[in-house]
Amino acid sequence: SANPRKRDQAMYKPSYDGANKKVLWQELWRHEFEAALANDPVVIIPIGSIEQHGPHCPMDVDISAPFYMAVEVAKRIEDFPVLIAPPVWSGFTHYNMGFPGTISLRLETFQNLLIDVFRSIHANGFERIVSVNGHGGNHAPCRSVSWAIAEEDIFTLSFSWWDMVEKELREWSATNEGVGHAGEWETSVQLHLREYLIDQTRLASDDAGTQPFKGELAFAEFAERRRDTAKDTGIMGDATVANAEKGARIFALACDRLEKLLREYRDLPVRHYREFGSHCT
Repeated sequence: SANPRKRDQAMYKPSYDGANKKVLWQELWRHEFEAALANDPVVIIPIGSIEQHGPHCPMDVDISAPFYMAVEVAKRIEDFPVLIAPPVWSGFTHYNMGFPGTISLRLETFQNLLIDVFRSIHANGFERIVSVNGHGGNHAPCRSVSWAIAEEDIFTLSFSWWDMVEKELREWSATNEGVGHAGEWETSVQLHLREYLIDQTRLASDDAGTQPFKGELAFAEFAERRRDTAKDTGIMGDATVANAEKGARIFALACDRLEKLLREYRDLPVRHYREFGSHCT
């Protein structure tokens, strides 16, 4: 009898071979997952948070940036399937609870959520998984999860979107600012993506007060408290120098590098934890 997967491939046009293709996991039909699985797909999981971002930005800054980047790149790539998993919007961000609007998960809750999402996607047959994070407090927890689940033969790439453009963030900044928090770069990206959600009458600058030691002792630091900022704004950086043109430039570069990474990742063989025999020897 005919293989059901082969039959479905013959009956249905794959969802990834045209400009109007679907890229969002939650919008696909079952036969479209079958078609994708037959063509060495890559899955991107955008990860972020819902938290205060100063007086001028919305709460979803940290999930919107990686989500829009992922969708842009998935739509560009037509020669193999790239699917965008439902974004993980909840993050580890207790230090932003000093202002209203923040929703934070306990560290173990956040990491267990990611583990279950990775396991489920892998159990569906998807073996190339990329998590793109947009919240600083998630960076280390995400990397830890990626390393931990490798023991289960689930190999993922895990990074934050600013890792792709770290050098340019500094070089193109008016204030030598990295990604910051609701400062120059996050505000610029939002002005590019969703200008209507930025209250430009409330733009401000503020200094991070979470680094108590200087010089050779700068390696020692406390956990953040967003109200440590000097002017009590909840901003780390200078939003007054933000503009949409800067946001478009850094967004485009991040998308270019994400596309390059996905293409090289897909060309690699799928990793297996015990491919050289017992991992204990």
